[in-house]
Amino acid sequence: MNVTLEHLTKAFPSQDRKSKQEVIAVNDFTFEIPDGELVGLLGPSGCGKSTALYLICGLQKPTSGKIFFGEDDVTDLPPENRGVGLVFQNYALYPHLTVRQNILFPLQNLKGEARPSKEEMLRKADEAARLVQIEPYMDRKPSQLSGGQQQRVAIARALVKTPRILLLDEPLSNLDARLRLQTREEIRRIQRETGVTTIFVTHDQEEAMSITDRIIVMKEGSVHQIGAPQQVYDDPVNLFVAKFLGNPPINVLTGRVAGGRLLLGDQPVLEAPGAPEGEVWVGIRPEGFRLRPDGPLVCTLRAVEVMGRDMSVLAAHPACETPTLRAIIDSDSRIDRESQTVRFSLRPNKVFLFSKETEARIPVTLRGEEGK
Repeated sequence: MNVTLEHLTKAFPSQDRKSKQEVIAVNDFTFEIPDGELVGLLGPSGCGKSTALYLICGLQKPTSGKIFFGEDDVTDLPPENRGVGLVFQNYALYPHLTVRQNILFPLQNLKGEARPSKEEMLRKADEAARLVQIEPYMDRKPSQLSGGQQQRVAIARALVKTPRILLLDEPLSNLDARLRLQTREEIRRIQRETGVTTIFVTHDQEEAMSITDRIIVMKEGSVHQIGAPQQVYDDPVNLFVAKFLGNPPINVLTGRVAGGRLLLGDQPVLEAPGAPEGEVWVGIRPEGFRLRPDGPLVCTLRAVEVMGRDMSVLAAHPACETPTLRAIIDSDSRIDRESQTVRFSLRPNKVFLFSKETEARIPVTLRGEEGK
């Protein structure tokens, strides 16, 4: 089932009594989520991603705009008639019911012809439990389960009605790091097995990039970029997207284009044919550095951290907007830890230029020795 949002907007009254200006939580959303995809709504806290999810499921009504599931306009339909399954951050399981009873609950609340027989309910509950691999725990209470197991119960409960759309609101936030990794892999497996169109809300860019088919990057209620995770990472449209995606984060420096060359400080580091002259923001991914004794970028060496297959070089440069610049290089690389300086060349495809005024990406093909 594809989901289409047309000029979807949600405004809330201002909490400031002196101000009548509305707070725009979702601002003119227009995009389509293809049938069967797992899409991540990604952005910092307060960007409007959960509000967008609640508009899609019907818990909140839009100020303007339309929501379609396939060809059906569901904008004014109540949540129970939309055919959605919703999984909350805090699981929301009934503590006095067993796992089986929690999963059965949505089916038992169906009315009339939509209500299956008791045998059919039990069969559906068993199928949902098998899908999320919690069959051994069907007679336990939620308090007897781990956080990851409770989250699986919540997903099974959402799937038992065979929803047209599955909505996940930060479902991994309450889990520790190891459980979070395991559970996100399970979510990807379950989504592939069911083929249900799934919208996954998270502020964790690593989660979104690892399991989604497509990500929608948001800020202050607006969509900034939509695309496949790797495509958005490799081709950010503006400085916000570039800074939000990536761990370790991108290094941002003040640069200058002069005579068709990109300079950091007084050091020409790459050729920038066709780029407008003047000051720019320069984003360099941590993996965009190469250790070279004759490299054009000279930095002050701060520390070296060995991380198994990679090595993290912490350095400083006067053009960098943060005190520390981080480069990720191969652990086999030779580096003199006693040296005061370290020199790099740059991979042109890992370096981005942004306007100083608008922070929009400047379309230019950078060139250097490493790009030949």
